This record gives sequence, structure tokens and C-alpha cells, in this order.
Amino acid sequence: MSDPHSATKVAAFYQFAALPDYRELREPLRAFCAGLKLKGSVLLAQEGINGTLAGAPNAIDALAHELAHGDMFDGRLDNLELKFSTAGAMPFGRLKVRLKKEIVTLGDKAADPTRQVGTYVDASEWNALISAPDTLLLDTRNAFEVAMGTFEGAVDPGIRSFGQFKDFAAERLDPAKHRRIAMFCTGGIRCEKASAHLLARGFAEVYHLKGGILRYLEEVPEAQSRWRGECFVFDERVALGHGLRERNKDATRDE
Repeated sequence: MSDPHSATKVAAFYQFAALPDYRELREPLRAFCAGLKLKGSVLLAQEGINGTLAGAPNAIDALAHELAHGDMFDGRLDNLELKFSTAGAMPFGRLKVRLKKEIVTLGDKAADPTRQVGTYVDASEWNALISAPDTLLLDTRNAFEVAMGTFEGAVDPGIRSFGQFKDFAAERLDPAKHRRIAMFCTGGIRCEKASAHLLARGFAEVYHLKGGILRYLEEVPEAQSRWRGECFVFDERVALGHGLRERNKDATRDE
């Protein structure tokens, strides 16, 4: 039995992988999660899986094992980007497993992360890359997320939804001028689509932060961090800080 007083464990995960049977996977996955009393949302598409689920620690561990090693996905989620955090209370109201055309919507068929993506950069190497004078640092998130926190010197595309990123790129980015681009997002998934889009448009060097801001906040000591502010997360916790600590929504933001 799990300790009823233990903190709720949250798993954020995604992988671009060929799932031609994604429609048939919906009900088995929903039933499995419901059986573990998990709440949150999962998106399934032909191009892969994207989700955030919360529950008892042992239930989340069982989910992670099934996704990566169980019969349901039969080894196809062999490179699952998976991050754990905790919440003081259940951050979701119910369980949703939905079918989508894309697990993150960009609307560019040429952007295929299963075929090509930018170069992954580990959190420990990120500061050196973004300090280089010829690197264009690009935040691929929505404007309201950027307003809560971002990396020093990052360009804000000023978009309301990720689908607008391709318009920003067409108007503001030039393969001849922007030779090296380093991009980041919350967990890494938007950067995979964005980097595939830029590579398809002829940009030479495209890098992205592996595991996203969440991995950086988890691994890089606050004293060495170039992150300023908080990181918006899409659940009732609203924002996380260094060490993936849940921020008090009523507290004054740190200077």
C-alpha cells in the first residue's frame, strides 16, 4: 500500500514515434491509467505520444514501466522523454486520453521529428552554447509563458500559440543571417517540431535544450543558472522554480 500522505507524483512525457495504430491504443491506455487512479491528459497521434499524468508514486512508476517496457506499445517508446516532479495536491481534475492529428500542433507536414531534428544539448552544456556571441537564443513558447520567466538574452517570438511559430520564422528568421540557433521550451517537445521545421527550411545549425526548461531547472545549480523567473506548467501548480519546486501562487515572485 502506498502512503496516503505521500506527495502526488507527476510524470510529464513525450516521444515522437510511428504509432499507426494510435486509435486502437486509446482505450487500453485509458483503462490502464484509470486502473491506477491517475489523472491528467494524454494525446495520441500517428506521430507519437504526449502527456502529463499525476497519481500515487507507485502508480506513476507502474505507468512509466508500461510505456517504456510493456506490451501496449511493444518497445516503440524506446526513447521516451520522461520527467518527474511532485505536487502538494492532485493538480488535475480528471483523466483524458485524446486522439489528435499532431501531438503538438504546428501544421507543417515537412516538419517530421521522426525523420530529422536539431542537435540535442544537455542542460550541463547549455550555458556555454547560449553564451557564444553568434548564437541566436530563441524561446519557442507562447508570450504569456515567456512573461513568467525565460533565459537571459532570449528572443520572444510574441506568439499566442505554437502554430504561429512558422509565421514568425518566415518573417523574422533568415538561414543566411542566423547561422546558429539555440531554442528551448518547457519540456522539449515544441523544440523538436520547431527544429524540424527550421531544418526543412534550410537553416544550418539548430540546437535545442534536451528535456527543456524543466530538465535545466532540475539539474543546473541555481547559482550557475541563466534562467530568470518561473516556468509555467499546464496544471494547477501554475509555475515551478529551480529544483522543480512548486511555487506558492500567492507569494511575491523572487527578485
